[in-house]
Amino acid sequence: MANIVVGQDAPNFTLPASNGENVSLSDFRGKNVVLYFYPKDNTPGCTKESCDFRDKVEEFTGKDTVILGISTDDLTSHDKFIKKYNLPFLLLSDTEVEVSKLYDVYKLKKNFGKEYMGIERSTFIIDKEGRLAKEYRKVKVDGHVDEALQYISENLQ
Repeated sequence: MANIVVGQDAPNFTLPASNGENVSLSDFRGKNVVLYFYPKDNTPGCTKESCDFRDKVEEFTGKDTVILGISTDDLTSHDKFIKKYNLPFLLLSDTEVEVSKLYDVYKLKKNFGKEYMGIERSTFIIDKEGRLAKEYRKVKVDGHVDEALQYISENLQ
């Protein structure tokens, strides 16, 4: 398990993306990156979070920032999710949970008394040099996208 430390290089990875290509974090050097990990396509919280990012995508783009969503869903699921909600950014498929483990977001979760392993909603903001600028763990969806946008506005121009 990698040690994710603010101020240090964000761990690079390559995953299959919703555009049909393999995408690496390092492909986005020179831009800020919002890397958001979410539990599952087409679930209420994840849909709201993804749509909140969608609704602010132009503001992020205007701040030289790329949005990348990651879940353990496969590309077929991502494709349906993107089409259903018109998501204008790439979703990456971490079916082997390698990147989720790398970023330490794959956790034991409890839901209705059942324990299972899954993604803990988390967002990482990576600067243009590829360093981790900010991390948000155990994200609450309401207001999160605005909070991330504000951080980038104030710290990563």
